[in-house]
Amino acid sequence: MEDLTRLIISEERILSIKNNNLELTNDEAHYINKVMRIKTGKEIFITNGLGSLWKAIKLKNDCLEISELQKPYLFQEQEIYLLGIAVVIPKSGFEDILKMCTEIGIDFIQPLFSERQVNKNLNFTRKILRWNSIIKEAVEQSERLWKPSILKSMDIIEWIKIRDNKERVSISITREDTSYDLNQWLKKQQEFINKKGSIFWNVIGPEGGWSSREIDFFNKNNNTFVKLSDNILRTSTASINASSILNQWRNDFKLTK
Repeated sequence: MEDLTRLIISEERILSIKNNNLELTNDEAHYINKVMRIKTGKEIFITNGLGSLWKAIKLKNDCLEISELQKPYLFQEQEIYLLGIAVVIPKSGFEDILKMCTEIGIDFIQPLFSERQVNKNLNFTRKILRWNSIIKEAVEQSERLWKPSILKSMDIIEWIKIRDNKERVSISITREDTSYDLNQWLKKQQEFINKKGSIFWNVIGPEGGWSSREIDFFNKNNNTFVKLSDNILRTSTASINASSILNQWRNDFKLTK
């Protein structure tokens, strides 16, 4: 595929385009004119983050013309088996988690609260805008066609309670004996593999560890504890490690089909 600059535009804006002309926001215009230095008449790619990719031509500094709007240059189906990382928000490093999990290929990112969480005083109205912006930039940089969803922040126990039968959840834990590492747990999920839309989650706890109440709840709920490493990992390191294991498992599984 051609090596063109990419810009992600929401599906709502794509659907509202008239005469194939896309008016750019100030931030988008700054990106293509000042950062990427795209000249008038040059091509770039546009994606909606939902699998479609179009070619567009820069008409002027704040306007692009999309080629064949009704027929994307490329369309990629969403993965049959989806991957999720649920992370208790750490004191620092969460934005790096968003960037790297997006680049690796995670489909859902779930921010969580827990009893031993360090950073509990967050303005989530502002944070969610910032987090979505970070994910958008990572999608453009990594040339993904599907933008991950970042979900509404929830308490870990309340989040576990509303998982449905298409969602499989593993809980990462340290300093405890476990029957499986994450790879082994994934390989045991064969009975769920044929359910299209299944989501395979790994949950990363706070750096202070899960509370006894939370561990009791996981046990009563029959959630499986897994190990990511023989070493004690920071939240950001654990999130990236788990994301890589999940994505490699999915890639390997596709090769066997």
